[in-house]
Amino acid sequence: MNSVLKKLSVSMLPTTNQPVIVVGASLVGLSAALCLSSHRVPTIVLEKHSGKSLHPRAIGFTSRTMEIYRSLGIENIDPAPEDFKLERAHVESLTGKWNDSSSWSDTKRKAKGERPQEKFPRSSAPKKEYSVERASAIPQDKLEPMLEALALERGADIRRLHKLISVDQNEDGVVATVTDAEGNEQQIHGSYLIAADGNRSTVRELLQIPRHGRGYMQTLSSVLFRAPLEQWTKGFVQFDIDQPDLKAFLASYSDGRWALMFKDAVDRDESALRAAIYQAVGRSDFSVEIITTGRWELTALIADTFQSGRVFLAGDAAHTLPPNRGGYGANTGIHDVHNLAWKLAAVLSGTSSPGLLNTYDAERRPVALLRHDQIFVRADYKVHLDTATPVGEMVDDDAMEFGQIYVSEGIIGANESLPRAKKPDEWNGQPGTHLPHFWILKYGKKVPSLDLLGQEEWALFSESDQWNEAVSFVNEKSPVLVNFVHIGGNLQLVHGHNLQKTLEISHSGAVLVRPDGYIAWRIKEIPLNTLETLNGVLARVSFSSGGPKI
Repeated sequence: MNSVLKKLSVSMLPTTNQPVIVVGASLVGLSAALCLSSHRVPTIVLEKHSGKSLHPRAIGFTSRTMEIYRSLGIENIDPAPEDFKLERAHVESLTGKWNDSSSWSDTKRKAKGERPQEKFPRSSAPKKEYSVERASAIPQDKLEPMLEALALERGADIRRLHKLISVDQNEDGVVATVTDAEGNEQQIHGSYLIAADGNRSTVRELLQIPRHGRGYMQTLSSVLFRAPLEQWTKGFVQFDIDQPDLKAFLASYSDGRWALMFKDAVDRDESALRAAIYQAVGRSDFSVEIITTGRWELTALIADTFQSGRVFLAGDAAHTLPPNRGGYGANTGIHDVHNLAWKLAAVLSGTSSPGLLNTYDAERRPVALLRHDQIFVRADYKVHLDTATPVGEMVDDDAMEFGQIYVSEGIIGANESLPRAKKPDEWNGQPGTHLPHFWILKYGKKVPSLDLLGQEEWALFSESDQWNEAVSFVNEKSPVLVNFVHIGGNLQLVHGHNLQKTLEISHSGAVLVRPDGYIAWRIKEIPLNTLETLNGVLARVSFSSGGPKI
């Protein structure tokens, strides 16, 4: 145990017991509760605020995030149109001069002065199908109530106006002391705690976990308003406004609401805000409803560790990243808790030893570090890069979303010498990467590979039925359950798909996939000692607390 751990004190305060305590009821905390509920792990979620922020905050959730929600039984969350491509227009004003446009990565930036009749030209090159899910443009303030309602329905105990005072832990558990809405103190006991309480995380500060990174850059101000601007957008949803006396970013929430974010911290009264909105549009003959204003600090910091004993940092508590076109903020936090939830469930059930939990920091912190660095390689934030810091190499957007690799004791065949991210069709089943997307005919019905994965089961994919005996043996003897996904029987590859090429295995080879969809092990041909091999591999990568003995 590290030095932060404190001896639990005996108290007469009212107490509550749940296996997992989640601090923070925003996107990441609610997603944690949902991920844990899918593994039948009860949670209590503590939130100091009474309700949601008036600001929509995050907008734009990636296909990978939508895959996670799909696995939780949440589908069709305002999917973006099939031809939707997030690009930003660089303009004087919406009705003034349009200069150029750029994609998320600025790899297809259009030359200044190009201005066709309807829109800027866009690439017609087909994008590879890396996911069954499309990204969603739903605003955070609309997604959160959906997640909260579902979390409550699935048994989460969500307590608002509960402010955290202290966190104590020992070898047996965690105690969170809170004050409720009436100011009364109470204690919440749990086996583990997830800190999803944001950039100014109380949990992180109590545990005295330092952070490093680019740090504070500037303070920004914004106004959220409602106005009928769609007639001037030419199909774009994001705009850089560039005028001598107005430097701002304008974004649509696709529901009539807009945010104008100023690149300064000036306090503006309502009259000045309206004038700035009219200036950004380039005309004033439309109605404007001011909803709210905001101020926030543009910061990039990564915690030195994402784990302290029985406490885990997730979301902004672990990595504070500025808003960017790759969606690295909220999406990264949702991926954090998806990585962590199945591991907590396995340890709580006795299936795996606590050593499995050490892979959380090993796998998720490098992802946050890479995303931190990639933000400053891209055009939006290059200006904030320290002049003494060399500019790194830009990683492709698809690689950043679908192809980041995990290197940990829970993965066999991945090491630090490998690139931190590549496209799925460049990895081809590399251990430590997510199972690539491909289509299967299951009893004649077309289903994605994602839907062949279970919430708690591991999955072994192979075209050879010779693995069936080994999987059956493991399932009889081991606490870890493995589903044999035999491609070739009732499961047939859709025409044009090739499992051997997709996963870089032979007909008899196999890949072992974790409950979170990541490949833990790959063998290109079936070994002679199949039972012993699968037994040993599974015990190693699952940290099995009582694996099969041969």
